[in-house]
Amino acid sequence: MELQRSMVDGSVSMKDSAKSEISSERTLYPYVTGTSIIGIKYKDGVILASDTAGSYGSTLRYKSVERIKQVGDHTLIGASGEISDFQEIMRYLDELILYDKMWDDGNSLGPKEVHNYLNRIMYNRRNKFNPLWNSLVLGGVKKGQKYLGTVNMIGTHYEDDHLATGFGNHLARPILRSEWREDLTFEEAVKLIEKCLLVLLYRDRSSINKFQIARITDEGTTIYPPYALKTFWGFSHFQNPSKGAAGTW
Repeated sequence: MELQRSMVDGSVSMKDSAKSEISSERTLYPYVTGTSIIGIKYKDGVILASDTAGSYGSTLRYKSVERIKQVGDHTLIGASGEISDFQEIMRYLDELILYDKMWDDGNSLGPKEVHNYLNRIMYNRRNKFNPLWNSLVLGGVKKGQKYLGTVNMIGTHYEDDHLATGFGNHLARPILRSEWREDLTFEEAVKLIEKCLLVLLYRDRSSINKFQIARITDEGTTIYPPYALKTFWGFSHFQNPSKGAAGTW
């Protein structure tokens, strides 16, 4: 009887340990992801841009995923990375803005406050070994002050006059460093961003020719409908991209 009881108790403890192991599982890699976000300041405000692709692994599964959202009255946010985690972040932000509005004190959260909040969220989740798999770009204008900042999945954050995530950090930032000016008009800023988006379309397999641009100024926020850019695929390197590469026939 004692042996049977110990065997039963042992099986119960093994089940409990198995349950605890299951409950402590973490996301090891993202599933449906979005690629680069580009953000720049211009003369009157801030512009964010992205494509609308949602990739399931290496498959361009979803073609109409809008990854730029408005947060409160003064902020725009764009996200690279796991789409479901971005939805979770937007749930946090919706609660934050609702709680802020409930005070009804005539004040509202600006982009710097939202950025600081997300810095804590991302770093907190990283420390729990359960990160939100996103790189975020936040832009906004409050009381005439333009703001542009970023934070990634481990809580690294900073501000700049122009920012990019994903492949854009490698391919778009050099263009922005050489051509960005503080006094850019809206039309000039859009032209510069479209140049960056076109480079990313040519070089990033996860990008598609369906882009969305949003701007925010003191007058308010505008998120424009998606559109396509004119492309040219007749470059010689596009005709035979593997020519001269090691290990190709």
